[in-house]
Amino acid sequence: MNNQSNTLGWRRQRSTNIAAFIFLLPVFLLLTVFIFYPIVDSFAISTYRWNGITADRTFVGLSNWGKLVGDREFWFAFRNNIMIMVMSIIIQIPIGLAEATFIEFAGRKAAICKVLWFIPMLMSSVAIGFLFNYALAANGGMISAVSKLFGGGNIDLLGNKNTALVTVIFVIAWQFIPFYMVYCMAAYTNVSEDVYEAAVIDGATKSQYFRRIALPLLAPSLKSAAILSMVGSLKYFDLIYVMTGGGPGTATELMATYMYKNSFVQFNMGYGSAVAAGMFILITGLSLVTMRVINGKKEV
Repeated sequence: MNNQSNTLGWRRQRSTNIAAFIFLLPVFLLLTVFIFYPIVDSFAISTYRWNGITADRTFVGLSNWGKLVGDREFWFAFRNNIMIMVMSIIIQIPIGLAEATFIEFAGRKAAICKVLWFIPMLMSSVAIGFLFNYALAANGGMISAVSKLFGGGNIDLLGNKNTALVTVIFVIAWQFIPFYMVYCMAAYTNVSEDVYEAAVIDGATKSQYFRRIALPLLAPSLKSAAILSMVGSLKYFDLIYVMTGGGPGTATELMATYMYKNSFVQFNMGYGSAVAAGMFILITGLSLVTMRVINGKKEV
């Protein structure tokens, strides 16, 4: 009887394993073709001098990597990425949390706010880039028009190397604050209404409830939001490329735009692949360190 039971259990486990393999196989294939293979191939191409078009490739070993380590433009672009990362976390998550908290406390009265505040997230980054290019244009732009009303002149925020990056950061924040608003609204659903009712019965105000009860309960979700913001900021490309192309000069150059220019403008695919591989290493390293710091010993 025991042998028969063991045999049936083994067959059931075998059938489960076969079914799991069949269902997971398409996922593994997609990950291999579109993620794992491109990453490995980027590292391989980084060891060549190649224009990305012809079949002739010259093996140069670690020459591209040596150039990358000493490339001041790349590290300046990395610094810009870090600035965007820090400012995105500081601006987007607190404002998104504030909007979600307002909607949570206001209830159905804030339904219109929920719709209006989410609109930027419905627009593509390219469309937003063109929209703000026109709005912030030195001639005829919104900021210049307001300046002229008060007797001033044209203001070129995107053409000034001292203001271009800050301007782009605020445009990025405008686009992605709705994402963190929805993220925090979803986090609020995990906070039981009984907790709020108990706090009100004990005499807590909404401010006290938020600071002492809701915020600690939302902390895990806010940590995850910070990691999402960090990773997204380090690989940002489309809106920056549409608005400034990395300019003026290199004022808004990012690692992704620098990689694109080397690979597809200057046709230096070998060095562009080294930049892409360097991005992968830096983003992965920073992500792991950040998760370790935020989650402590719970994160392996």
